[in-house]
Parts: sequence; C-alpha cells; structure tokens
Amino acid sequence: MPSFDRPEPALPVTGVTPSGIAFDHAAASGVPVVLIHAGIADRRMWDPQWAQLTTTRSAVRLDLRGFGESTAEPDGAWSHVTDVLETLRRLGIDRCHLVGASFGSGVAVEVALSAPELVESLLLCPPGGSLLAELTPDLRAFFDAERDALARDDLDAAVEANVDAWVVGPRRDASEVDPDVVAAVRVMQRRAFDIAASWQSDADPDELDPPALERLPGIAARTLVIVGGHDLETTDDAASRVVDGIAGARRIDWPDVAHLPSLERPQAFLDVLLDWTAPPAARRTA
Repeated sequence: MPSFDRPEPALPVTGVTPSGIAFDHAAASGVPVVLIHAGIADRRMWDPQWAQLTTTRSAVRLDLRGFGESTAEPDGAWSHVTDVLETLRRLGIDRCHLVGASFGSGVAVEVALSAPELVESLLLCPPGGSLLAELTPDLRAFFDAERDALARDDLDAAVEANVDAWVVGPRRDASEVDPDVVAAVRVMQRRAFDIAASWQSDADPDELDPPALERLPGIAARTLVIVGGHDLETTDDAASRVVDGIAGARRIDWPDVAHLPSLERPQAFLDVLLDWTAPPAARRTA
C-alpha cells in the first residue's frame, strides 16, 4: 500500500473543474474507466491500481465534492451526479466504464440513470450510498457510534467508528486487517470530516426522484457487483437488490474482505477491473 501520511494527494491534481471538482486524467486507449471513491475515502483509494491501470486504459479518478481536494463549498443546489457529469464533459468523455466503491457506487448508478448513453458498464465494489435500503443492526450501531462522536466534536472517534464498521467489519478483529489499509482510510476519512467542518452550510446534495433503488430495471449497462464476506448486512442486502433489479447483473463474493475490496485485495481487484473493461473479444467475464 502507498503511504497516506500527508493530506495532499499522492499524485499532482491533473485539473479542477470550474465548480471545484479535482480529478486526475490519464489518456491511453479504449473506453475510459472512471473511478468514483467510497464515502470513507477519496480518489487516493485507487492509488494501488492507478499506475498499472493507466498503462493500458484511459482513466479518470475524481474527488467528489467535500472529499480530498474537492473542497469548494457549493453555492446553492448541487449534486454529485452533476459534478461527475460536468467533469466528464470537460474531458470530452461521452462513453465510459463507471467503477464505484460504496457511496461512489450509488453515485455511479445515479449517473447511469441520469445519462444512460454515457455508461458502457458498471462495476460496483460494493454497492453503498443511495443503494442501501435496510437499517440493519450493524448499520444502526455504526450510525449511533458516529453520531455520538460527532456530537462531542470528537473527530478522531468518528473516524474510528468508520474504520471499525467499514474497514474491519462487524465479524472480525482489527488485527486481521492490513494496518496500511486502516491508516489510509483514517487519513482520507479525517480529511472529509475536516472539509465538512470548514463549510458554512450543511445543505445536502440533491437526490434522484424517484430514487435509484426504484429505477434499477431501467439500467441497461453491463453490471458486476463485488461484496466482501466481512461487510455489513445492509451491503449484502443492497447487492442482492442490485442483482435482482438490473437485468443480467452478476455478483462476486470475496469472503476475506470487508467494505473496501479494492484496498484489501488490490491486485485481484485490478485483474477483475481490467478484464471487465476489456474489449468483448478479450474479456473472460461475460
């Protein structure tokens, strides 16, 4: 794993959109791969795959607003979908593979519903954000722990609540997790809390209406879902809903990871990603 001991991005920012969305763009060949990070991370979570991915694929990774280097506070109504679409238009991308982690998967699905002509495929690793439907006991426990910490203005404790729930998971001990993964998420999650604390407004982003979960049958893009065996029960439920709702969607279960498969098994994830986004003749995954 790369070092995350500083709040600056691991690579220089390629660009920033007029509305303040930071992104890296590497132009190679083929349909571009667009990486949308988890809500406990930022675009640095793709560092383990970025260098090798961009030797063979055009790729974009961006910081959603309020994460990483996308620190600009919105002025009025806003949405992550609008920010993603603006970034891709600025880069001249009119077709892409969308790869989302957790919260980023929800954004990816919302982009696919808002601009279906844009999306060649979806890789959701795992589903989260707007795709979560069940307030399972483990999710409720996380919400309670994070809320209590934030009410005390204890950002360190809030970070640890996120690490315990999403990185370690409810059914294993922290000693079973790569400490570099834990350290990386701590830095990225704290960055998001610090940005949120600096904003004057607490206006939430606009949501799709009807919501994404009610519109899954409208997605025609090839869809693959990866779920970790140590993840929360709500994620497993979301994966089932996505596979049931999107025609032809497939699911892969990795029993030895939690909510961030791409960080816990970076090479295995890259292998899946490269195969999933390969031209049809070169693809092992249907």
